[in-house]
Amino acid sequence: MVFSSAIFLYAFLPTVLALYYVSARRLRNVLLLLASLIFYAWGEPVYVLLMMASIIFNWIVGLAVDRTRDMRVGIWVLSLGVATDILLLAYFKYAAFAVSNLNDLLHPLFGRQVSVPRVALPLGISFFTFHAISYIVDIYRREADALRSPLNMGVYISLFPQLIAGPIIRYHDVAAQILHRSNSLERFSSGIERFVFGMGKKVLIANTLGIVADQAFSTPALQLSASNAWLGIVCYTLQIYFDFSGYSDMAIGLARMFGFELTENFNYPYISRSIREFWRRWHISLSTWFRDYLYIPLGGNRVSSLRVTMNLFIVFLLCGLWHGASWNFAVWGLFHGALLAAERGPFGRWLDRAGQPIGSLYTMTSVVFGWVLFRASDLSHAMSYFKCMLGASPATGATPQMFMLLDNQLYATLLVAIALVTPVATSLSRDWRNRRFPMGTAEPIMAAPAGLSFDGNSLAFLFVRFCMVVCTLVLSAAALSATTYNPFIYFRF
Repeated sequence: MVFSSAIFLYAFLPTVLALYYVSARRLRNVLLLLASLIFYAWGEPVYVLLMMASIIFNWIVGLAVDRTRDMRVGIWVLSLGVATDILLLAYFKYAAFAVSNLNDLLHPLFGRQVSVPRVALPLGISFFTFHAISYIVDIYRREADALRSPLNMGVYISLFPQLIAGPIIRYHDVAAQILHRSNSLERFSSGIERFVFGMGKKVLIANTLGIVADQAFSTPALQLSASNAWLGIVCYTLQIYFDFSGYSDMAIGLARMFGFELTENFNYPYISRSIREFWRRWHISLSTWFRDYLYIPLGGNRVSSLRVTMNLFIVFLLCGLWHGASWNFAVWGLFHGALLAAERGPFGRWLDRAGQPIGSLYTMTSVVFGWVLFRASDLSHAMSYFKCMLGASPATGATPQMFMLLDNQLYATLLVAIALVTPVATSLSRDWRNRRFPMGTAEPIMAAPAGLSFDGNSLAFLFVRFCMVVCTLVLSAAALSATTYNPFIYFRF
């Protein structure tokens, strides 16, 4: 089930919200678990059993780790749990890729091939596996207590707002919320607003730009001019940001409607002045997960410079492969690892002194070239696309298919997208808890909820926000009724 589908917007979500708030507090987690399982089973009727098995297994491992006082026994139990989770992910996501590469080596030498049954990739397996690992590791580190009820464990793993494409939630960040949470009209309304703005990002911006990106990447290299190649990758660069950050906004908004507060997943990554800063702003939940559960255990920055460099390459190779079983993703991860390693030396110090224009140009150029690896179907396709971007293609102008897409809607969407990747609209989408508007000196003219103060100017500002939410909702609903099914990019990871 997709957040931007009619069945979710007009049936599933209103029904679950209504039942949730008429239910007794002790039954709300039961309702959320059932709703989440239905949400997942809508797209994966078979693999919902796999997710349920993962929930029960990691719940048992968590209890065992929590009750073990001998650290040597605890580390063995933890290792068993983590290894099982990783093997499950490896089988479904990487077995066919590994066997295919093994056959490429074996067949020329021995004339034999290894076969492996083809299995479909379960939706969201990369996300709920990382949630499970976070759970048992946080318990082992005594950063949170184990959940006594498998029902509550199921809520943590399968909570439908973040089940399919994150954000990746570290257990210690939400442990208290799973057992004890409350909501307010202020938080609930901010959740609606955040959800609507996220849907607008996806439906109105990402989908429009995605059509151009798909056309550019499907055009044969001999027919793709440099200008169209650059237009295609610029559209994809904006598409993937608005698609994924839009999903994260929708997830955060949905969670707020049920009283949860999830961590932010994006913080305007395209204004970064280095790749170091980019990864502090892009897919924050993934980068912090790798930092806390892999990079720091490997030694982090506390080891020799050579080891730090090796750690960076290991982490970003695995980060790339986490996105998909393809050499494209592996090279993309190594590319970012190499840039991060370079920025730890003299180049990074020079970059810090060079000023914002140079830093921003370097960062965005690196990110854009990296997205070619991310979007291309394979490494050969990526190399061909790079050549087109650098002017090596004999083609000039636009193909008829591309020319048909170059209209005023595209140009307007590009302008809006470029504006919105900057903090220009921060006050329209950010933290609901800090909405104080010191824009005038008049005394408040009405009582305000805790955390909000109103004056004449702020009421006018809130009215503008309300109008923007309504307009975004109406335009998104109209666009959804006129378009075909278009899932989020990160659904396939």
